[in-house]
Amino acid sequence: MFYLFIKAALSGALVAAISEVARRNPGWGGLLASLPLTSLLAMIWLWRDSGDPERVAQLSTGAFWFILPSLPLFIVLPWLLRSGVGFWAAMAVVIVGTLALYAAWFWAAPRMGIKL
Repeated sequence: MFYLFIKAALSGALVAAISEVARRNPGWGGLLASLPLTSLLAMIWLWRDSGDPERVAQLSTGAFWFILPSLPLFIVLPWLLRSGVGFWAAMAVVIVGTLALYAAWFWAAPRMGIKL
């Protein structure tokens, strides 16, 4: 249980640090947020927990393929906000849209020969 707490605390500290950097300088915050730090942490935790290189490789491949349906979020959210849509409404739209794209990707990827 203590190990789970350590993983959560370190992961949460990373997100908090990025949001603090973004508050002071949005450009640097964007750079840090765009880094695959969460994925890297997940891979490190998975390796530490399992020691299985194939599972880590599958996690890395899955993360790559799921970047695609998440990319429109980063285009639509700023457009909505700059168009005068409120923050929470814009977030709701991009979350629902991203979930729909994930569902479509779960359907389409296997039909294109991509193993998720």
